[in-house]
Amino acid sequence: MTKAVLLHSLLIILAFSCVSLVKAEDPYRFFTWEVTYGTISPLGFLQRGILINGQFPGPTLDWVTNDNIIINVINKLDEPFLITWNGIKQRKSSWQDGVLGTNCPIPPNSNWTYTMQMKDQIGTYNYFPSTLMHRASGGFGGLNLHARSVIPVPYPEPAEEFTVLVSDWWKADHKTLQQTLDSGNAFPFPDAILINGSPKNVVSFAGEKGQRYLFRVSNIGFTTSINFRIQGHNMTLVEVEGSHTLQEKYEWIDVHVGQSVAVLVTLNMESKDYFIVASTRFTKPILTTTAILHYNDSTVTASGPLPVAPTYQLHLSMKHARTIRWNLTANAARPNPQGSFHYGQIPIVRTLILQNTAAKVDGKTRYAINGVSHVNPATPLKLADWLNIPDVFTLNLTKSTPMTPPGPVSLEPSVIGLSLHDFVEIVFQNTENTVQTWHLDGHDFWTVAFGNGQWNTTMRRRYNRADATTRNTVQVYPYGWSVILVSLDNKGMWNLRSANWARQYLGQQLYFKVWNDEPSLFTEYNPPVNQLFCGLAHP
Repeated sequence: MTKAVLLHSLLIILAFSCVSLVKAEDPYRFFTWEVTYGTISPLGFLQRGILINGQFPGPTLDWVTNDNIIINVINKLDEPFLITWNGIKQRKSSWQDGVLGTNCPIPPNSNWTYTMQMKDQIGTYNYFPSTLMHRASGGFGGLNLHARSVIPVPYPEPAEEFTVLVSDWWKADHKTLQQTLDSGNAFPFPDAILINGSPKNVVSFAGEKGQRYLFRVSNIGFTTSINFRIQGHNMTLVEVEGSHTLQEKYEWIDVHVGQSVAVLVTLNMESKDYFIVASTRFTKPILTTTAILHYNDSTVTASGPLPVAPTYQLHLSMKHARTIRWNLTANAARPNPQGSFHYGQIPIVRTLILQNTAAKVDGKTRYAINGVSHVNPATPLKLADWLNIPDVFTLNLTKSTPMTPPGPVSLEPSVIGLSLHDFVEIVFQNTENTVQTWHLDGHDFWTVAFGNGQWNTTMRRRYNRADATTRNTVQVYPYGWSVILVSLDNKGMWNLRSANWARQYLGQQLYFKVWNDEPSLFTEYNPPVNQLFCGLAHP
């Protein structure tokens, strides 16, 4: 028996024994993932990709609320590797978050086992590598959390569900793209857009005329917002990143980098094939790709013209975003109505204004938040904090407000200290002529406002304090601002980052230390028994 298999078996035994932390009746699901290089050809020529169990993209995960998940990840790459579970809250356990601020990466030819519970969540999510630029070569996949059978969903049950992963793609692999950034050069414009890892018209979704189908759509790309639409069909939006929405019909939907939506589509048109279209938003040139919606009795192939997409039209996109509202009469992972939680009446205890900046440091571009460009120390922040290792990071309150005017950019670990159960207003101020997108690990937040220009306190009159959706990723329009409200109810060290991965890699991220002084397993779990140690924490 190999060391990896032995460790995996011991962890399984331990998981079954931990009845004090996990309800015995909640089912366990076990996976072994081998991460390797392999040859793929998404653009019609051979290139190196990152595969999970030989698959590109990786396997789609369909789990149920409160499932206990055991995933043994075996790293067969030539570099350290981690996977993060994009949008999964990891209740009381940032140890499983899979980012470099909380986890040591899995060394080459080694393994580590994630042990997670999908506690009180439903919705459309995804996973991807969080190390270096690995995601540019693959290693990503869909992750769908389903309601338990005793909790009905607030929309007609679909005949089938389809996972749609839209990604921008490059002819160069992850190492070449990383070298581009490390050398100080600009990140290149993508060469193509893919659906489920394939170019135009390769992927097909088939169904019966008259039936409804649920499309779970994630923008798992690096840099570009996408516009999603289906030729000849309206889409009924039913969920965004775990929030049931008012069931409005749309001809098209903007999905920004890192975001996910779920739409119902009824096959009520003439029996033939139709184009499913994804195109880049706010770019010149516009890149477009297509998949096929196939009626099972169709003998007619899809033909043009493609459904028209909005052009640059930033204001239209902002208006579209404001139409997405919370369904206050619907349940969630639990049967209680979502509307019973009146977030708009909770007093705000702290306001953070976070401004993106870019600057040259030693002749190379760095991206920053409030003048601080994050650097990952060799010792993960969470480990350093737990073990009281000095000189790894400091809490700096000045990081929570921008410099006026913007000053020089500093390179350091960026950590903001916040108290457990604080209700916080976060303002994202965009100083650039591109759409920015931000993701917060470990929490959902209410997206209460978007606006143009400079935010000030009078903008609070515009907030949606009644039925804004909760989600985990928010867009900020050029030279504009977006505001989220978040209840910091999940203790730990949590990553707030630009979802544009090149900007994240070059420093546009930070960590929230959400803390109280009460040592209790009711608020945060201890490190897992298989905890990896590295840097100054190495035994």
